[in-house]
Amino acid sequence: MNSIEHCFLYGIVDLGYVKPRDVPDMTRKLVRGGIDLLQLRAKSRSLDEILRITQEMLLITQPAGVPLIVNDYPQLLAKVHAEGCHLGQEDGGIQWARQIAGRPVLVGRSTHSIDQAIAAEQEGADYIAFGPLFSTPTKPDATPIGLTDLRKLHARVRIPIFCIGGIKEANLRKVTDAGAERVCIVSDLLTATDPVAKVRAVKADL
Repeated sequence: MNSIEHCFLYGIVDLGYVKPRDVPDMTRKLVRGGIDLLQLRAKSRSLDEILRITQEMLLITQPAGVPLIVNDYPQLLAKVHAEGCHLGQEDGGIQWARQIAGRPVLVGRSTHSIDQAIAAEQEGADYIAFGPLFSTPTKPDATPIGLTDLRKLHARVRIPIFCIGGIKEANLRKVTDAGAERVCIVSDLLTATDPVAKVRAVKADL
């Protein structure tokens, strides 16, 4: 299984873009392309449906050594052996998530400022997502925070930092030039004509 320290491209299978029946096919394509880390984001879905989809994805991700993260719902990790969960700022504590999972798991935290990033590291997060850097249709109400703080952030936070929000192959060089080492990409992968080729092209530029 990939260790989080060796993950640089984080993909999210978001049911806002992918129909549940198409999740296995999309997962296979992202894995075939060489994605390092995957998350299932299934807002407004029942826990039973999220559990079922997670189980389907694990049949693909685990043989490939790709960690699978469930967005929110650490309680599901007591029922299905995904590798971790991801929490927003309002989703409860890192240690609470580990306790409710009942086993060692990865726990990530969304952050939107350097102060939040430092707090997440101090709380014991395994990694953070930092953004949104740009406006994004995935979270249209979120205010972009830009690229200015990336170098300062990387100097102050030692756990893996995945920059997120509106990142695409077309602007990836701008993001890495600003100091990003890892990125999370959603719509540019999920809406690509050829997701396998898109993942490979992005990884070649990281």
